[in-house]
Amino acid sequence: MESFSALMDGFATALTPINLMWSLVGVTLGTLIGILPGIGPALTIALLLPVTRTLDPTGAFIMFAGLYYGAMYGSSTTSILLNTPGESGSIITALEGNQMARRGRGAAALATAAIGSFVAGTVGTLLLSFLAPVFVKLAIMFGPAEYFALMVLAFATVSTLLGASMVRGITSLMIGLAFGLAGTDILTGQPRLVFGIPSMLRGIDTVVVAVGLFAVGEALYMASRRDLREAVILPIQGSLFMTREEWRRSWKPWLRGTLIGFPFGALPAGGTEIPTFLSYYVEKKLAKNPREFGQGAIEGVAGPEAANNAAVAGVLVPLLALGLPTSATAAILLAAFEQYNLQPGPQLFTASGSLVWGLIASLYIGNVMLLVLNLPLAGLWVRLLSIPQPLLYGGILVFSTLGVYSLSNSVFDLVLLFAVGVIGFLMRRYDFPVAPAIIGLILGPMAEAQFRRALTISQGDPSVFVTHPLSLALLVIALLVLLVPAVISLVRARNAAAPLA
Repeated sequence: MESFSALMDGFATALTPINLMWSLVGVTLGTLIGILPGIGPALTIALLLPVTRTLDPTGAFIMFAGLYYGAMYGSSTTSILLNTPGESGSIITALEGNQMARRGRGAAALATAAIGSFVAGTVGTLLLSFLAPVFVKLAIMFGPAEYFALMVLAFATVSTLLGASMVRGITSLMIGLAFGLAGTDILTGQPRLVFGIPSMLRGIDTVVVAVGLFAVGEALYMASRRDLREAVILPIQGSLFMTREEWRRSWKPWLRGTLIGFPFGALPAGGTEIPTFLSYYVEKKLAKNPREFGQGAIEGVAGPEAANNAAVAGVLVPLLALGLPTSATAAILLAAFEQYNLQPGPQLFTASGSLVWGLIASLYIGNVMLLVLNLPLAGLWVRLLSIPQPLLYGGILVFSTLGVYSLSNSVFDLVLLFAVGVIGFLMRRYDFPVAPAIIGLILGPMAEAQFRRALTISQGDPSVFVTHPLSLALLVIALLVLLVPAVISLVRARNAAAPLA
């Protein structure tokens, strides 16, 4: 009942005219961004961080949440009509959705994706409303040692699961940690990693690094490619209304995809890729005619799209309750909280309850707005795909430069922005994941602070991290996350080499 009462107060906040406007701006911009290939919610929120610094925090986060949900909705359009996923979570949608479009059922594919996203987003938000307070009660049990162990677990999972290899993931994490630790040590006052540059003493602004890695790095990477040519867009054919048979085949995958996506989104480094692939596999196994998969099975669109959007709601549970980002977009949202001097976690629900519950309530409202925007206006959104990519990414570079310069009118920040952008370009070019760098940048200083606090309380005794049961359990899980993939790879290599021997 306490959560229900808080949620009603949240609706009172979210239904004010100004916050309704920010929600509409967010979902509209998110749909637009999701449709454009290669531009996801993480990049867009990173671009908007400098612009929204002067906005009211509640309105800004309502807009960010709408943008996050909208990008997940919009990416299905490109996957179905262009066979080019706007987000990694829509890769599976492209397999079946594009085949449906080629067979003249593109409209039905868009409809089942939109309705499935609405169902999953609503159910996921409902679960978020009642599970987030439970996570908060668990978080109250955490001391400095437990929080440090939790962050070590986050470092281990993002390094292992978000890259082509563990080495590349850990390298990306180390780059982020170096960015986060640069500046003046708060306790000792000693400069570190400043390389004799006075402007570095104040540390590296999170916004500069986020915009550099995501926006500038992505723009430079796209400029280096030679395949920026016009893609063939399949026209929307048929009625936007699904047939009775398509409804019958879609509603169960919507529910199954929701139940698969939400838990994976809440896990460290769960993201949207694993649940969408798993949902597709489950639907193929349960299908009466599995041979239809690969040729345009509607279940292959309905299930993964539901899993994709449910995972987004799941990501917000550990972010709001524990301050733990489980995806690149969640890490950028954590940077946005820092921008307003807010720390996600148990204290956020008490100190800024109106913001948190207004944000959660806005997700229900945004889901309705997205359904209205996506179904009848699909043809309008498709026209955005004709924007030439060189113009698009050129505009991103200009917007990034102006946004970062507006933060403090510092030329040094601009130099740092493009230096970080070159690093982001090289990471994209050589397939290093960017998300671990962002998470290392944000959680690194927090982990250091919790580590020092735990040692101070224990009077310098490092055994505090293994004598507390919860801290020890989290550290053991982190160790297993690092060792198990390496052991599996070693066993597979030996098994492959055995016949040759």
